[in-house]
Amino acid sequence: MKLLLDSHLLIWATSDAKRISLAGRKLINDPANELYFSAASIWELAIKSSLKHPSITFDVASLRRTLLANEYNELPVTADHGLEVAALPRIHKDPFDRLLVAQARVEGMTLVTVDRELAKYPASINPV
Repeated sequence: MKLLLDSHLLIWATSDAKRISLAGRKLINDPANELYFSAASIWELAIKSSLKHPSITFDVASLRRTLLANEYNELPVTADHGLEVAALPRIHKDPFDRLLVAQARVEGMTLVTVDRELAKYPASINPV
């Protein structure tokens, strides 16, 4: 199964895996699953880092390198993803989260997230 992880899970998977639920760790550690991160997540974290957000205490470029070194696949943002955002119902206000939902829908992936609100979207979403 192709899994697209949200920003929280990406951070925790590389720094504090104990914060991830048991169900989430099982998905991430299952060798049958392909793990993906979105360029949008890196973009979001880079913005927060540049604004000195207190939750971003790490180098975002290092996070990306660590993900790639651990065989995560990078998913670029395409025009199709952007267009799919417009087709989504207005359930969630965060544009980065909406883009992750759109990417999962377009690419036939399951979005794995800690945000239970996202599970209301008509998409394959696994809140953990």
